[in-house]
Amino acid sequence: MTMMVPVDDAQKLSLKRPIADGDTVIVYERHDSMRAVTVSPGSDLQNRFGVFQHSDWVGKPFGSKVFSSKGGFVFLLAPTPQLWTLVLSHRTQILYLPDISFVVSCLEIVPGCVVLESGTGSGSLSTSLARAVAPSGHLFTFDFHEQRASSARADFERNGLTSLITVTVRDIQGEGFPKEHEGSVDAVFLDLPQPWLAIPSASRCLKPDAVLCSFSPCIEQVQRTCETLRSSFTDIRTFEVLVRSYEIKEHCFAKSVSEEDGSPVGPPPQKRKQSTLPANKSEKTESNFSVMAKPCNTARGHTGYLTFARLTVLSN
Repeated sequence: MTMMVPVDDAQKLSLKRPIADGDTVIVYERHDSMRAVTVSPGSDLQNRFGVFQHSDWVGKPFGSKVFSSKGGFVFLLAPTPQLWTLVLSHRTQILYLPDISFVVSCLEIVPGCVVLESGTGSGSLSTSLARAVAPSGHLFTFDFHEQRASSARADFERNGLTSLITVTVRDIQGEGFPKEHEGSVDAVFLDLPQPWLAIPSASRCLKPDAVLCSFSPCIEQVQRTCETLRSSFTDIRTFEVLVRSYEIKEHCFAKSVSEEDGSPVGPPPQKRKQSTLPANKSEKTESNFSVMAKPCNTARGHTGYLTFARLTVLSN
């Protein structure tokens, strides 16, 4: 089994070893198409590029380019939290990489931290939190929906994360976090319909000066959450993370060149007009390549608001 997040020095080499039966492989088909596949004897992958036998993958290193019988190819990538976010099953709305990286940074999560998360959902954020706290920290994640929690637990086991993540079925809005975590937690992340109901419990679990983050899709949720935070937290801030992608392409422009002296003929390309060159001069077309950048036509817009707050340190 491939370890998505190595927890000791020996496992850091696991992604450099050959692919084996039972490994999870991210099959990169094209820039907008990837899928997670578990390698198993006698199985195959069929897509627009042909039929790929799993037996041909065994023994190859991660990152290999493999071909089908009809000449199509795919790349076999090692699973990482970033790639897993792009291929996982969406049981709920998920956080994507821009939000995830911002959350991990602003929660000040480092190896060895203990983190509480509610709710687990599809586990997109959970895998990145697990990598951030590895190798000696731990993530305790809670979801009130038993089937979602079970599916997330199976995904974590598939990716070798069970030593870093504990999944529990619990209604945090109604019951709060377990008392065993009070005063011992470095960060809390809330993704709940009514996060303000869980804030009193979260404040009891956080260490002094620790940070809480709440993700909400609607600004009305943010307003009520901030009202509740003011009683025990300081440095309350809300962000919306928007990313604009660009397409970088090489374009070919044709220009006319005089055969007599090799110099460019006329001004830059404009509207088509009648040639004014003397009869004794001829021109030829020469290609000029240039790299062009433009914003992508489609971009992921609003996902939600991220509210951060720091637990107030009470003076004696």
